Amino acid sequence: MSENTPVTVIVGGVAGGMSAATRLRRLDEERQIIVVERGEHVSFANCGLPYHVSGTIASRDSLLLQTPAALAQRFRLDVRVHTEAVAIDRAARTITLRDVATGTETSQRFDTLVLSPGATPNTPAALAGDARVHTLRDVADLDRIMESLAATVEDAPLQNAVVLGGGYIGVELAENLVARGLSVTIVQRGPQLLSPLDAEMAAPFADHVVESGVALRLGVEVTAGDAESLTLSDGSVLPADLVFSAIGVRPASGLAAESGLALGPHGGILVDELHRTSDPAIFAVGDVAEKTDAATGEPRLLPLAGLANRHGRAVADTIAGLGSSLPATPSPRALGTAIVGFRGLTAASTGWNERELRAQGRPVRVMHSHPLSHAGYYPGAQMLSIKLIVDPASDRILGAQAVGRDGVDKRIDVIATAMSAGLSASALADLELAYAPQYGSAKDPVNLLGYLNRNRAAGTDATLQWHELEAALDSGAFLLDVRAPGQLAEGLIPGATHIPVEQLRERHHELPAGRIVVHCRVGQGAHTAARLLRNLGHDVVNLDGGYLTWRDAQRAHAIRDNSPVSTPTPEGATR
Repeated sequence: MSENTPVTVIVGGVAGGMSAATRLRRLDEERQIIVVERGEHVSFANCGLPYHVSGTIASRDSLLLQTPAALAQRFRLDVRVHTEAVAIDRAARTITLRDVATGTETSQRFDTLVLSPGATPNTPAALAGDARVHTLRDVADLDRIMESLAATVEDAPLQNAVVLGGGYIGVELAENLVARGLSVTIVQRGPQLLSPLDAEMAAPFADHVVESGVALRLGVEVTAGDAESLTLSDGSVLPADLVFSAIGVRPASGLAAESGLALGPHGGILVDELHRTSDPAIFAVGDVAEKTDAATGEPRLLPLAGLANRHGRAVADTIAGLGSSLPATPSPRALGTAIVGFRGLTAASTGWNERELRAQGRPVRVMHSHPLSHAGYYPGAQMLSIKLIVDPASDRILGAQAVGRDGVDKRIDVIATAMSAGLSASALADLELAYAPQYGSAKDPVNLLGYLNRNRAAGTDATLQWHELEAALDSGAFLLDVRAPGQLAEGLIPGATHIPVEQLRERHHELPAGRIVVHCRVGQGAHTAARLLRNLGHDVVNLDGGYLTWRDAQRAHAIRDNSPVSTPTPEGATR
Protein backbone atom coordinates (compact mmCIF):
# COMPACT_ATOMS: atom_id res chain seq x y z
CA MET A 1 0.00 0.00 0.00
CA SER A 2 1.34 3.45 -0.97
CA GLU A 3 2.63 5.80 1.70
CA ASN A 4 0.22 8.36 0.23
CA THR A 5 -2.81 6.15 0.84
CA PRO A 6 -4.97 7.90 3.46
CA VAL A 7 -5.35 5.95 6.71
CA THR A 8 -8.30 6.11 9.10
CA VAL A 9 -7.97 4.37 12.44
CA ILE A 10 -11.16 3.65 14.37
CA VAL A 11 -10.97 2.84 18.07
CA GLY A 12 -13.96 0.69 19.05
CA GLY A 13 -15.62 -1.93 16.89
CA VAL A 14 -19.25 -1.70 18.02
CA ALA A 15 -22.14 0.61 17.04
CA GLY A 16 -20.60 4.00 16.17
CA GLY A 17 -17.16 2.69 15.29
CA MET A 18 -18.37 -0.06 12.99
CA SER A 19 -20.98 2.19 11.37
CA ALA A 20 -18.20 4.66 10.59
CA ALA A 21 -15.97 1.92 9.18
CA THR A 22 -18.48 0.28 6.86
CA ARG A 23 -19.94 3.57 5.64
CA LEU A 24 -16.48 4.97 4.97
CA ARG A 25 -15.55 1.93 2.91
CA ARG A 26 -18.67 2.30 0.80
CA LEU A 27 -17.65 5.88 0.09
CA ASP A 28 -13.90 5.35 -0.35
CA GLU A 29 -12.46 2.13 -1.79
CA GLU A 30 -8.80 3.19 -1.66
CA ARG A 31 -8.48 4.30 1.95
CA GLN A 32 -6.87 2.03 4.52
CA ILE A 33 -9.36 1.53 7.35
CA ILE A 34 -8.15 -0.03 10.60
CA VAL A 35 -10.57 -0.91 13.41
CA VAL A 36 -9.16 -1.80 16.82
CA GLU A 37 -11.28 -3.40 19.53
CA ARG A 38 -10.06 -4.28 23.00
CA GLY A 39 -12.54 -7.12 23.38
CA GLU A 40 -13.01 -10.36 21.52
CA HIS A 41 -16.07 -9.41 19.45
CA VAL A 42 -17.01 -6.63 17.05
CA SER A 43 -20.35 -5.60 15.60
CA PHE A 44 -22.50 -7.48 18.11
CA ALA A 45 -26.08 -6.69 19.11
CA ASN A 46 -25.44 -5.24 22.56
CA CYS A 47 -29.07 -4.15 22.99
CA GLY A 48 -30.12 -7.78 22.59
CA LEU A 49 -27.83 -9.14 25.31
CA PRO A 50 -30.40 -9.14 28.16
CA TYR A 51 -32.79 -11.25 26.11
CA HIS A 52 -30.37 -14.13 25.84
CA VAL A 53 -30.35 -14.29 29.65
CA SER A 54 -33.98 -15.46 29.59
CA GLY A 55 -33.68 -17.48 26.40
CA THR A 56 -35.99 -15.14 24.49
CA ILE A 57 -33.08 -14.90 22.05
CA ALA A 58 -32.16 -18.55 22.17
CA SER A 59 -28.89 -18.55 20.25
CA ARG A 60 -25.92 -16.53 21.50
CA ASP A 61 -24.49 -16.66 17.98
CA SER A 62 -27.44 -14.68 16.61
CA LEU A 63 -26.12 -11.71 18.60
CA LEU A 64 -22.80 -11.80 16.71
CA LEU A 65 -23.59 -9.78 13.60
CA GLN A 66 -20.14 -9.81 11.99
CA THR A 67 -16.68 -11.32 12.47
CA PRO A 68 -13.29 -9.77 11.64
CA ALA A 69 -12.90 -12.25 8.79
CA ALA A 70 -16.32 -11.45 7.32
CA LEU A 71 -15.67 -7.72 7.58
CA ALA A 72 -12.31 -8.13 5.86
CA GLN A 73 -13.87 -10.10 3.02
CA ARG A 74 -16.86 -7.86 2.44
CA PHE A 75 -15.51 -4.41 3.28
CA ARG A 76 -11.72 -4.85 3.18
CA LEU A 77 -11.48 -3.67 6.77
CA ASP A 78 -8.41 -4.40 8.88
CA VAL A 79 -10.17 -5.40 12.13
CA ARG A 80 -7.89 -6.13 15.07
CA VAL A 81 -9.56 -7.58 18.16
CA HIS A 82 -7.81 -7.92 21.53
CA THR A 83 -6.07 -4.67 20.61
CA GLU A 84 -6.05 -1.64 22.87
CA ALA A 85 -5.29 1.98 21.95
CA VAL A 86 -3.00 3.30 24.68
CA ALA A 87 -1.58 6.63 23.45
CA ILE A 88 -2.08 9.25 20.75
CA ASP A 89 0.71 11.43 19.41
CA ARG A 90 -1.28 14.22 17.82
CA ALA A 91 1.76 16.04 16.43
CA ALA A 92 3.14 12.95 14.70
CA ARG A 93 -0.37 11.68 13.79
CA THR A 94 0.32 8.26 15.27
CA ILE A 95 -1.51 6.04 17.71
CA THR A 96 0.11 3.39 19.91
CA LEU A 97 -1.66 0.03 19.89
CA ARG A 98 -1.11 -2.77 22.40
CA ASP A 99 -1.85 -6.46 21.94
CA VAL A 100 -3.92 -7.32 25.01
CA ALA A 101 -2.62 -10.92 25.14
CA THR A 102 1.12 -10.28 24.68
CA GLY A 103 1.53 -6.65 25.72
CA THR A 104 3.38 -5.91 22.48
CA GLU A 105 3.06 -2.30 21.38
CA THR A 106 3.14 -0.94 17.84
CA SER A 107 2.81 2.53 16.36
CA GLN A 108 0.27 3.19 13.63
CA ARG A 109 0.10 6.39 11.60
CA PHE A 110 -3.25 7.94 10.74
CA ASP A 111 -4.65 10.78 8.72
CA THR A 112 -7.95 10.71 10.57
CA LEU A 113 -8.83 9.05 13.84
CA VAL A 114 -12.29 8.10 15.11
CA LEU A 115 -12.69 7.48 18.82
CA SER A 116 -15.61 5.22 19.73
CA PRO A 117 -14.46 3.29 22.82
CA GLY A 118 -17.88 3.51 24.47
CA ALA A 119 -18.38 3.79 28.20
CA THR A 120 -17.39 1.95 31.36
CA PRO A 121 -20.14 0.61 33.64
CA ASN A 122 -20.28 1.88 37.20
CA THR A 123 -20.20 -0.55 40.12
CA PRO A 124 -20.71 0.25 43.81
CA ALA A 125 -17.51 0.81 45.73
CA ALA A 126 -18.96 -1.29 48.56
CA LEU A 127 -18.92 -4.34 46.28
CA ALA A 128 -15.48 -3.92 44.74
CA GLY A 129 -13.99 -7.32 43.94
CA ASP A 130 -17.21 -9.20 44.68
CA ALA A 131 -17.41 -12.11 42.22
CA ARG A 132 -21.22 -12.08 42.35
CA VAL A 133 -21.40 -8.65 40.73
CA HIS A 134 -22.03 -8.57 36.99
CA THR A 135 -22.35 -5.81 34.41
CA LEU A 136 -23.72 -6.29 30.91
CA ARG A 137 -21.93 -4.30 28.21
CA ASP A 138 -20.52 -6.94 25.86
CA VAL A 139 -20.58 -10.60 24.92
CA ALA A 140 -17.87 -11.47 27.44
CA ASP A 141 -20.10 -10.04 30.20
CA LEU A 142 -22.98 -12.12 28.86
CA ASP A 143 -20.88 -15.29 28.92
CA ARG A 144 -19.92 -14.69 32.55
CA ILE A 145 -23.57 -14.13 33.48
CA MET A 146 -24.70 -17.31 31.77
CA GLU A 147 -21.96 -19.26 33.51
CA SER A 148 -23.04 -17.86 36.89
CA LEU A 149 -26.70 -18.61 36.22
CA ALA A 150 -25.78 -22.23 35.52
CA ALA A 151 -24.00 -22.56 38.87
CA THR A 152 -25.54 -24.24 41.91
CA VAL A 153 -25.07 -24.13 45.66
CA GLU A 154 -25.19 -27.63 47.18
CA ASP A 155 -26.89 -28.81 43.98
CA ALA A 156 -29.62 -26.17 44.31
CA PRO A 157 -29.98 -23.48 41.59
CA LEU A 158 -29.28 -19.87 42.46
CA GLN A 159 -32.53 -18.15 43.41
CA ASN A 160 -32.07 -14.55 44.52
CA ALA A 161 -30.93 -11.85 42.11
CA VAL A 162 -30.51 -8.19 42.98
CA VAL A 163 -30.44 -5.60 40.21
CA LEU A 164 -28.81 -2.32 41.20
CA GLY A 165 -30.32 0.51 39.17
CA GLY A 166 -33.86 1.12 37.97
CA GLY A 167 -33.10 2.57 34.54
CA TYR A 168 -33.76 0.96 31.18
CA ILE A 169 -30.98 -1.64 31.45
CA GLY A 170 -31.92 -2.52 35.01
CA VAL A 171 -35.56 -3.02 34.06
CA GLU A 172 -34.62 -5.17 31.05
CA LEU A 173 -32.34 -7.32 33.20
CA ALA A 174 -35.06 -7.72 35.84
CA GLU A 175 -37.61 -8.78 33.23
CA ASN A 176 -35.34 -11.46 31.83
CA LEU A 177 -34.22 -12.72 35.22
CA VAL A 178 -37.88 -13.10 36.26
CA ALA A 179 -38.55 -14.98 33.03
CA ARG A 180 -35.70 -17.31 33.95
CA GLY A 181 -37.39 -18.07 37.26
CA LEU A 182 -35.27 -16.08 39.72
CA SER A 183 -36.55 -14.03 42.62
CA VAL A 184 -35.59 -10.46 41.70
CA THR A 185 -35.22 -7.24 43.68
CA ILE A 186 -34.46 -3.87 42.04
CA VAL A 187 -32.55 -1.44 44.26
CA GLN A 188 -32.75 2.15 43.05
CA ARG A 189 -30.99 5.03 44.77
CA GLY A 190 -33.47 7.57 43.40
CA PRO A 191 -37.15 7.94 44.35
CA GLN A 192 -38.61 6.21 41.26
CA LEU A 193 -38.03 3.77 38.44
CA LEU A 194 -37.07 5.14 35.00
CA SER A 195 -35.75 8.60 35.85
CA PRO A 196 -36.31 9.94 32.29
CA LEU A 197 -40.02 9.85 33.13
CA ASP A 198 -41.81 12.13 35.56
CA ALA A 199 -43.06 10.52 38.77
CA GLU A 200 -46.73 10.27 37.79
CA MET A 201 -45.78 8.63 34.48
CA ALA A 202 -43.36 6.14 36.05
CA ALA A 203 -45.76 5.03 38.79
CA PRO A 204 -48.02 2.76 36.66
CA PHE A 205 -44.93 1.11 35.20
CA ALA A 206 -43.50 0.53 38.69
CA ASP A 207 -46.83 -0.92 39.85
CA HIS A 208 -46.74 -3.34 36.94
CA VAL A 209 -43.17 -4.38 37.75
CA VAL A 210 -44.16 -5.10 41.35
CA GLU A 211 -47.33 -6.94 40.32
CA SER A 212 -45.13 -9.12 38.09
CA GLY A 213 -43.26 -10.36 41.14
CA VAL A 214 -40.26 -8.00 41.38
CA ALA A 215 -39.48 -6.48 44.78
CA LEU A 216 -38.74 -2.76 44.49
CA ARG A 217 -36.56 -0.83 46.92
CA LEU A 218 -36.39 2.90 46.22
CA GLY A 219 -34.35 5.63 47.86
CA VAL A 220 -31.65 3.24 49.10
CA GLU A 221 -28.26 1.98 47.97
CA VAL A 222 -25.87 -0.83 48.83
CA THR A 223 -23.46 -0.12 51.68
CA ALA A 224 -21.97 -3.58 52.24
CA GLY A 225 -22.13 -7.19 51.17
CA ASP A 226 -21.17 -10.63 52.38
CA ALA A 227 -21.17 -13.99 50.64
CA GLU A 228 -24.94 -14.39 50.68
CA SER A 229 -26.52 -10.95 51.14
CA LEU A 230 -26.38 -7.19 50.63
CA THR A 231 -26.86 -4.52 53.28
CA LEU A 232 -28.74 -1.39 52.20
CA SER A 233 -28.40 2.16 53.45
CA ASP A 234 -31.57 1.85 55.55
CA GLY A 235 -30.08 -1.11 57.41
CA SER A 236 -32.15 -3.77 55.70
CA VAL A 237 -30.54 -6.94 54.33
CA LEU A 238 -31.34 -8.65 51.02
CA PRO A 239 -30.47 -12.24 50.10
CA ALA A 240 -28.28 -12.08 46.99
CA ASP A 241 -26.91 -15.05 45.08
CA LEU A 242 -26.22 -12.82 42.07
CA VAL A 243 -25.87 -9.05 41.75
CA PHE A 244 -26.25 -7.05 38.54
CA SER A 245 -24.94 -3.50 38.47
CA ALA A 246 -26.91 -1.21 36.14
CA ILE A 247 -26.25 2.09 37.90
CA GLY A 248 -25.09 3.94 34.82
CA VAL A 249 -21.91 4.35 32.85
CA ARG A 250 -19.09 6.85 32.53
CA PRO A 251 -17.51 7.77 29.17
CA ALA A 252 -14.24 5.95 28.41
CA SER A 253 -12.51 9.25 27.69
CA GLY A 254 -9.19 8.62 29.42
CA LEU A 255 -7.22 8.20 26.19
CA ALA A 256 -8.65 11.44 24.82
CA ALA A 257 -7.87 13.33 28.02
CA GLU A 258 -4.29 12.04 28.12
CA SER A 259 -3.74 13.25 24.57
CA GLY A 260 -4.99 16.74 25.43
CA LEU A 261 -8.37 16.62 23.69
CA ALA A 262 -11.02 18.85 25.23
CA LEU A 263 -13.61 17.18 27.45
CA GLY A 264 -17.13 18.38 28.05
CA PRO A 265 -18.77 19.27 31.39
CA HIS A 266 -19.88 15.67 31.94
CA GLY A 267 -16.52 14.01 31.29
CA GLY A 268 -17.19 12.95 27.72
CA ILE A 269 -15.23 14.11 24.69
CA LEU A 270 -16.36 17.50 23.48
CA VAL A 271 -17.26 17.53 19.77
CA ASP A 272 -18.72 20.00 17.30
CA GLU A 273 -21.72 19.50 15.01
CA LEU A 274 -19.59 17.34 12.70
CA HIS A 275 -18.33 15.25 15.65
CA ARG A 276 -14.84 16.72 15.41
CA THR A 277 -12.90 16.97 18.64
CA SER A 278 -10.68 19.91 19.54
CA ASP A 279 -8.23 18.34 17.06
CA PRO A 280 -9.86 18.54 13.59
CA ALA A 281 -8.24 15.26 12.49
CA ILE A 282 -9.81 13.35 15.38
CA PHE A 283 -13.52 12.55 15.67
CA ALA A 284 -15.52 11.00 18.51
CA VAL A 285 -18.89 9.24 18.45
CA GLY A 286 -21.01 7.00 20.63
CA ASP A 287 -21.17 6.85 24.41
CA VAL A 288 -17.77 8.55 24.81
CA ALA A 289 -18.87 11.77 23.09
CA GLU A 290 -21.08 14.52 24.47
CA LYS A 291 -24.05 15.32 22.23
CA THR A 292 -25.65 18.69 21.68
CA ASP A 293 -29.05 18.61 23.35
CA ALA A 294 -31.98 19.59 21.14
CA ALA A 295 -33.84 21.53 23.83
CA THR A 296 -31.01 23.35 25.59
CA GLY A 297 -28.20 23.45 23.03
CA GLU A 298 -25.83 22.33 25.80
CA PRO A 299 -23.55 19.25 25.83
CA ARG A 300 -25.18 16.13 27.24
CA LEU A 301 -24.28 12.46 27.64
CA LEU A 302 -26.78 10.18 25.89
CA PRO A 303 -25.53 6.57 25.71
CA LEU A 304 -27.99 5.37 23.06
CA ALA A 305 -27.26 2.91 20.25
CA GLY A 306 -29.33 4.76 17.67
CA LEU A 307 -27.35 7.96 18.13
CA ALA A 308 -24.04 6.07 18.04
CA ASN A 309 -24.88 4.39 14.74
CA ARG A 310 -26.18 7.56 13.14
CA HIS A 311 -23.22 9.65 14.27
CA GLY A 312 -20.73 7.02 13.09
CA ARG A 313 -22.25 7.21 9.65
CA ALA A 314 -22.12 11.02 9.73
CA VAL A 315 -18.41 10.98 10.60
CA ALA A 316 -17.71 8.73 7.63
CA ASP A 317 -19.52 11.19 5.37
CA THR A 318 -17.40 14.04 6.72
CA ILE A 319 -14.11 12.17 6.33
CA ALA A 320 -14.92 11.04 2.79
CA GLY A 321 -16.07 14.51 1.84
CA LEU A 322 -12.88 16.36 2.77
CA GLY A 323 -11.50 17.87 -0.39
CA SER A 324 -14.26 16.43 -2.58
CA SER A 325 -17.68 17.44 -3.80
CA LEU A 326 -19.48 15.51 -1.04
CA PRO A 327 -20.65 18.09 1.50
CA ALA A 328 -20.28 17.56 5.22
CA THR A 329 -23.71 17.66 6.89
CA PRO A 330 -24.07 18.67 10.54
CA SER A 331 -25.90 16.11 12.66
CA PRO A 332 -29.24 17.11 14.16
CA ARG A 333 -29.22 17.85 17.85
CA ALA A 334 -30.00 14.88 20.09
CA LEU A 335 -33.41 14.26 21.66
CA GLY A 336 -32.59 11.20 23.75
CA THR A 337 -35.53 9.14 22.49
CA ALA A 338 -35.72 5.81 24.32
CA ILE A 339 -38.13 2.96 25.04
CA VAL A 340 -38.35 -0.02 27.39
CA GLY A 341 -40.80 -2.83 28.01
CA PHE A 342 -41.59 -5.12 30.92
CA ARG A 343 -43.86 -8.12 30.43
CA GLY A 344 -46.27 -6.41 28.06
CA LEU A 345 -46.15 -2.83 29.36
CA THR A 346 -44.13 -0.20 27.49
CA ALA A 347 -42.69 3.15 28.56
CA ALA A 348 -41.00 5.63 26.22
CA SER A 349 -39.77 9.20 26.29
CA THR A 350 -38.17 11.83 24.12
CA GLY A 351 -36.64 15.16 25.06
CA TRP A 352 -36.70 16.52 28.61
CA ASN A 353 -39.11 15.78 31.43
CA GLU A 354 -41.00 18.34 33.50
CA ARG A 355 -38.93 17.73 36.63
CA GLU A 356 -35.65 18.54 34.87
CA LEU A 357 -37.01 21.60 33.08
CA ARG A 358 -38.50 23.09 36.23
CA ALA A 359 -35.19 22.46 38.03
CA GLN A 360 -33.54 24.56 35.31
CA GLY A 361 -36.06 27.35 35.98
CA ARG A 362 -37.67 27.00 32.54
CA PRO A 363 -41.37 27.82 32.14
CA VAL A 364 -43.36 24.92 30.74
CA ARG A 365 -46.87 24.13 29.53
CA VAL A 366 -47.83 20.56 30.43
CA MET A 367 -50.60 18.33 29.11
CA HIS A 368 -51.62 14.83 30.24
CA SER A 369 -53.87 12.64 28.16
CA HIS A 370 -55.28 9.13 28.62
CA PRO A 371 -56.57 8.11 25.16
CA LEU A 372 -57.19 4.63 23.82
CA SER A 373 -54.57 3.02 21.60
CA HIS A 374 -57.14 2.58 18.82
CA ALA A 375 -60.86 3.11 18.29
CA GLY A 376 -62.74 2.11 21.41
CA TYR A 377 -65.44 0.25 19.51
CA TYR A 378 -62.87 -2.10 17.97
CA PRO A 379 -61.90 -5.00 20.28
CA GLY A 380 -58.63 -4.82 22.19
CA ALA A 381 -58.29 -1.07 22.70
CA GLN A 382 -55.89 -0.26 25.55
CA MET A 383 -55.56 2.98 27.49
CA LEU A 384 -52.40 5.02 27.03
CA SER A 385 -50.98 7.66 29.34
CA ILE A 386 -49.23 10.43 27.42
CA LYS A 387 -47.56 13.62 28.62
CA LEU A 388 -46.49 16.52 26.42
CA ILE A 389 -44.22 19.34 27.62
CA VAL A 390 -44.12 22.59 25.67
CA ASP A 391 -42.32 25.93 25.81
CA PRO A 392 -45.22 28.38 26.35
CA ALA A 393 -43.45 31.26 24.66
CA SER A 394 -42.43 29.55 21.41
CA ASP A 395 -44.90 26.61 21.32
CA ARG A 396 -41.86 24.38 20.84
CA ILE A 397 -42.12 20.76 22.00
CA LEU A 398 -39.59 20.14 24.77
CA GLY A 399 -40.42 16.53 25.60
CA ALA A 400 -42.98 13.76 25.74
CA GLN A 401 -43.57 10.55 27.66
CA ALA A 402 -45.96 7.64 27.16
CA VAL A 403 -46.86 4.45 29.02
CA GLY A 404 -49.20 1.70 27.86
CA ARG A 405 -49.59 -1.76 26.39
CA ASP A 406 -50.09 -0.89 22.74
CA GLY A 407 -49.18 2.05 20.50
CA VAL A 408 -46.63 3.72 22.78
CA ASP A 409 -43.77 3.42 20.29
CA LYS A 410 -45.83 4.88 17.45
CA ARG A 411 -46.86 7.98 19.39
CA ILE A 412 -43.44 8.77 20.82
CA ASP A 413 -41.82 8.25 17.42
CA VAL A 414 -44.30 10.64 15.80
CA ILE A 415 -43.63 13.29 18.45
CA ALA A 416 -39.86 12.79 18.20
CA THR A 417 -40.12 13.22 14.43
CA ALA A 418 -42.14 16.40 14.90
CA MET A 419 -39.49 17.70 17.30
CA SER A 420 -36.69 16.92 14.85
CA ALA A 421 -38.60 18.69 12.08
CA GLY A 422 -39.14 21.76 14.26
CA LEU A 423 -42.94 21.45 14.25
CA SER A 424 -44.78 23.33 16.97
CA ALA A 425 -46.91 21.58 19.55
CA SER A 426 -50.03 23.06 17.97
CA ALA A 427 -49.02 21.54 14.62
CA LEU A 428 -49.55 18.08 16.09
CA ALA A 429 -53.27 18.68 15.67
CA ASP A 430 -52.89 18.82 11.89
CA LEU A 431 -50.69 15.75 11.33
CA GLU A 432 -52.29 13.33 8.89
CA LEU A 433 -51.73 9.94 10.49
CA ALA A 434 -52.82 6.49 9.32
CA TYR A 435 -56.27 5.54 10.57
CA ALA A 436 -58.27 2.35 10.65
CA PRO A 437 -60.16 1.29 13.79
CA GLN A 438 -57.72 -1.49 14.65
CA TYR A 439 -54.72 0.87 14.46
CA GLY A 440 -55.88 4.24 15.75
CA SER A 441 -58.68 6.75 15.89
CA ALA A 442 -59.86 9.43 13.52
CA LYS A 443 -58.41 11.83 16.05
CA ASP A 444 -55.16 10.12 16.92
CA PRO A 445 -53.78 10.56 20.45
CA VAL A 446 -51.05 12.73 18.92
CA ASN A 447 -53.68 14.95 17.28
CA LEU A 448 -55.49 15.23 20.62
CA LEU A 449 -52.32 16.55 22.25
CA GLY A 450 -52.22 19.22 19.56
CA TYR A 451 -55.83 20.19 20.29
CA LEU A 452 -55.14 20.37 24.02
CA ASN A 453 -52.12 22.56 23.41
CA ARG A 454 -54.04 24.92 21.13
CA ASN A 455 -56.69 25.36 23.81
CA ARG A 456 -54.05 26.13 26.44
CA ALA A 457 -52.13 28.47 24.16
CA ALA A 458 -55.33 30.36 23.27
CA GLY A 459 -56.30 30.68 26.92
CA THR A 460 -59.64 28.92 26.42
CA ASP A 461 -58.76 26.06 28.79
CA ALA A 462 -57.08 27.11 32.03
CA THR A 463 -55.53 24.11 33.79
CA LEU A 464 -53.90 23.08 37.03
CA GLN A 465 -51.26 20.35 37.42
CA TRP A 466 -51.62 17.59 40.00
CA HIS A 467 -48.74 18.98 42.05
CA GLU A 468 -50.44 22.40 42.19
CA LEU A 469 -53.76 21.09 43.52
CA GLU A 470 -52.93 21.07 47.23
CA ALA A 471 -51.83 24.70 47.20
CA ALA A 472 -54.98 25.71 45.29
CA LEU A 473 -57.22 23.97 47.83
CA ASP A 474 -55.28 25.50 50.71
CA SER A 475 -56.01 28.88 49.14
CA GLY A 476 -59.75 28.22 49.25
CA ALA A 477 -60.47 26.69 45.84
CA PHE A 478 -63.52 24.42 45.55
CA LEU A 479 -62.87 20.93 44.11
CA LEU A 480 -65.62 19.65 41.81
CA ASP A 481 -65.74 16.05 40.54
CA VAL A 482 -67.87 15.75 37.37
CA ARG A 483 -67.35 12.05 36.59
CA ALA A 484 -70.19 9.70 35.85
CA PRO A 485 -71.42 7.97 39.06
CA GLY A 486 -70.13 4.61 37.87
CA GLN A 487 -66.57 5.96 37.73
CA LEU A 488 -66.48 6.90 41.42
CA ALA A 489 -65.64 3.32 42.40
CA GLU A 490 -62.05 4.05 41.32
CA GLY A 491 -61.71 6.39 44.29
CA LEU A 492 -62.03 10.07 45.10
CA ILE A 493 -59.73 13.02 45.56
CA PRO A 494 -60.14 14.08 49.20
CA GLY A 495 -62.46 17.05 49.64
CA ALA A 496 -64.16 16.75 46.25
CA THR A 497 -67.85 17.45 45.72
CA HIS A 498 -69.49 15.30 43.07
CA ILE A 499 -71.94 16.68 40.52
CA PRO A 500 -72.05 14.85 37.15
CA VAL A 501 -71.38 17.09 34.20
CA GLU A 502 -74.85 16.40 32.83
CA GLN A 503 -76.43 18.04 35.93
CA LEU A 504 -74.31 21.19 36.01
CA ARG A 505 -76.72 23.44 34.10
CA GLU A 506 -79.45 22.81 36.67
CA ARG A 507 -77.22 22.71 39.76
CA HIS A 508 -74.46 25.23 39.13
CA HIS A 509 -76.14 27.62 41.59
CA GLU A 510 -75.05 25.18 44.34
CA LEU A 511 -71.42 26.04 43.67
CA PRO A 512 -69.70 28.64 45.87
CA ALA A 513 -68.19 31.87 44.66
CA GLY A 514 -64.48 31.88 43.93
CA ARG A 515 -62.11 29.55 42.14
CA ILE A 516 -63.44 26.11 41.16
CA VAL A 517 -61.09 23.26 40.27
CA VAL A 518 -63.02 20.79 38.12
CA HIS A 519 -61.93 17.27 37.27
CA CYS A 520 -63.22 14.15 35.58
CA ARG A 521 -61.51 10.83 34.96
CA VAL A 522 -59.06 11.87 32.22
CA GLY A 523 -59.73 15.56 31.53
CA GLN A 524 -62.10 15.60 28.56
CA GLY A 525 -65.37 15.73 30.49
CA ALA A 526 -63.91 18.34 32.81
CA HIS A 527 -63.04 20.45 29.77
CA THR A 528 -66.71 20.39 28.76
CA ALA A 529 -67.73 21.21 32.34
CA ALA A 530 -65.20 24.03 32.61
CA ARG A 531 -66.40 25.65 29.38
CA LEU A 532 -70.01 25.40 30.54
CA LEU A 533 -69.33 26.85 33.98
CA ARG A 534 -67.16 29.61 32.58
CA ASN A 535 -69.97 30.59 30.22
CA LEU A 536 -72.26 30.69 33.25
CA GLY A 537 -69.94 33.15 34.99
CA HIS A 538 -67.82 30.91 37.23
CA ASP A 539 -64.04 31.11 37.75
CA VAL A 540 -62.96 27.62 36.66
CA VAL A 541 -59.73 25.75 36.15
CA ASN A 542 -59.43 22.14 34.85
CA LEU A 543 -57.25 19.60 36.69
CA ASP A 544 -54.97 18.44 33.87
CA GLY A 545 -55.17 14.70 33.20
CA GLY A 546 -58.06 14.25 35.61
CA TYR A 547 -58.41 11.73 38.38
CA LEU A 548 -56.12 9.16 36.70
CA THR A 549 -53.12 11.49 36.58
CA TRP A 550 -53.71 12.57 40.20
CA ARG A 551 -54.03 8.93 41.27
CA ASP A 552 -50.81 7.96 39.47
CA ALA A 553 -49.00 10.79 41.23
CA GLN A 554 -50.22 9.53 44.60
CA ARG A 555 -49.06 6.05 43.65
CA ALA A 556 -45.60 7.50 42.94
CA HIS A 557 -45.37 8.74 46.53
CA ALA A 558 -46.68 5.46 47.93
CA ILE A 559 -44.26 3.36 45.89
CA ARG A 560 -41.38 5.54 47.00
CA ASP A 561 -42.43 5.29 50.65
CA ASN A 562 -43.36 1.60 50.37
CA SER A 563 -46.85 2.28 51.71
CA PRO A 564 -50.36 1.73 50.32
CA VAL A 565 -52.42 4.53 48.82
CA SER A 566 -55.71 5.30 50.55
CA THR A 567 -58.42 7.31 48.80
CA PRO A 568 -61.95 7.97 50.04
CA THR A 569 -64.65 5.50 49.04
CA PRO A 570 -67.67 6.55 46.99
CA GLU A 571 -69.77 6.38 50.14
CA GLY A 572 -67.77 9.30 51.47
CA ALA A 573 -68.41 11.51 48.47
CA THR A 574 -70.23 14.79 48.78
CA ARG A 575 -73.24 14.83 46.50
